Amino acid sequence: MGDKSPVVRAAAVQAASVFLDREATTEKACGLIREAGANGARVIGFPEGFIPAHPVWFHFHSGTDATATRLSTELFKNSVEIPGPEVDALASAARDAEAYVVMGVCERDPGTFGTMYNTQLFLGPDGSLLGKHQKLVPTVGERLVHRPGGPDTFGAFDTEFGPISGLMCGENSNPLAIFALTAEYTRVHVMAWPNHFPKISVPMADIALTMAKGFAQMSKAFVISAAGMVDHRIREAIAADAGDAEFLSRSEISGGSVIVGPDTRILAGPVPGDREEIIYADMDFDVGIRMKLRHDFAGHYNRGDVFRLLVNRSATRLIETFEAERLARTDIEILDLPDPLELGPGDEPLDP
Repeated sequence: MGDKSPVVRAAAVQAASVFLDREATTEKACGLIREAGANGARVIGFPEGFIPAHPVWFHFHSGTDATATRLSTELFKNSVEIPGPEVDALASAARDAEAYVVMGVCERDPGTFGTMYNTQLFLGPDGSLLGKHQKLVPTVGERLVHRPGGPDTFGAFDTEFGPISGLMCGENSNPLAIFALTAEYTRVHVMAWPNHFPKISVPMADIALTMAKGFAQMSKAFVISAAGMVDHRIREAIAADAGDAEFLSRSEISGGSVIVGPDTRILAGPVPGDREEIIYADMDFDVGIRMKLRHDFAGHYNRGDVFRLLVNRSATRLIETFEAERLARTDIEILDLPDPLELGPGDEPLDP
């Protein structure tokens, strides 16, 4: 009889944050999670920085002007601590929906002033916090408020139907990140996108669709691509002049949420940028098997003797503390390592 592949309903949420209001946006997010769960979704993806908002004001204001400074201060005051009450509320909603939820938040280190991360939370259908992914390299204006993410937050998370992964915005075009997640056999990948791209870019929806199809083609995973959108609150808060307000009123500059299958077929969307909507698609994992049989870049369609990737998942530590007695014993620690030139054929070189 053999194995039976599951068919799992996915949902991509396209919505606007309640701009820089952590509690109101969390309440909105919980409602959307429960709505998607009531419609049968088992995996629900949200936009980048959904709680409390994404710092797109840097597209119109310099990093040190009064408006940007005020908005950045509000971003910090409304950012999310992990664990914390917002995570508890989201976990309760995920449990009610009986769904895996990937939620974009602006995270801050507990008890600090100023240190924030661009983060995706991964929540389980039992309300557990599976983990988080922090954006490894902040993009453009994000660098003014977000710290680079910890390498220990990169990777896929196990679920009852296989690994789930997530990346944000420009990370989804990083070939090494894509290869690493492909090597972990991710089956469902959640792409998260902000409210809009700057004026110098092609429309965000075009980029998002290109990336979703590209990731699906390379990894043979289902891709849930969830994009933010601009509403009147965001327009009024960040537009520097009438030209900015007009630009932010265009539907083509935001949105574009889409769900793509492992064969690159569009299963739902794209959603126009002027509409809040949850889109759904049923993920038949037999499609992933059929595509992997064609070429599996984590297996038979690769050459490990030609291509290998090193991924560092060690947590970054700014401070190391030592006991005085240990420091007094020696001023230098010498490692007695074998000479690499003297290693035998079966020996492995040691890392210092």
